[in-house]
Amino acid sequence: MERKIINPSKWQDALGFVQGHEVIAAQRVLYCAGQVSVDAEGKTLHVGDMRGQLNRVIDNLEEVLTAAGFGIADIVRLNIYTTDIEGFGANRNLIMDRLVRKGSRHASTLIGVARLARPQLLIEIEATAVK
Repeated sequence: MERKIINPSKWQDALGFVQGHEVIAAQRVLYCAGQVSVDAEGKTLHVGDMRGQLNRVIDNLEEVLTAAGFGIADIVRLNIYTTDIEGFGANRNLIMDRLVRKGSRHASTLIGVARLARPQLLIEIEATAVK
C-alpha cells in the first residue's frame, strides 16, 4: 500500500491535519462509527467537560482500531462533530498530542452541530483507517 499526502498549502500543518490523503492499493479499510464519551456499558462520561469527553472519545477510537488490528497512524480521515466549537478549539491540542504525535496524518472536517445523540454529549468523532 502507498499513502501520499496532498497539501498544496502549509497552514494546516500547525493544526495537525492534511488537505488530502491518497491511498493506493490498500488491503484493508476500517470505517469507525462515531465515537463518543461513554464507558463499556454505554454510560455517558464527563458531562459538561469537553477535555474529559475528548480524551474518552480518543480512548474509545483507539480501542476500536486496536480490536481490528489497526493503530492511530493508520487513520486517514476524521469527521469531528461538536456542539461547542470554542470548547473544542480550546482543547484541540489533544488531537495533536494523542493522534498526530502517534503518526496520524489525517484529512479532517470539523462540524458544529446543535446536538448529538444524547444532550450531554459535546463531541463525536468518526474515523477511517487504512492498511
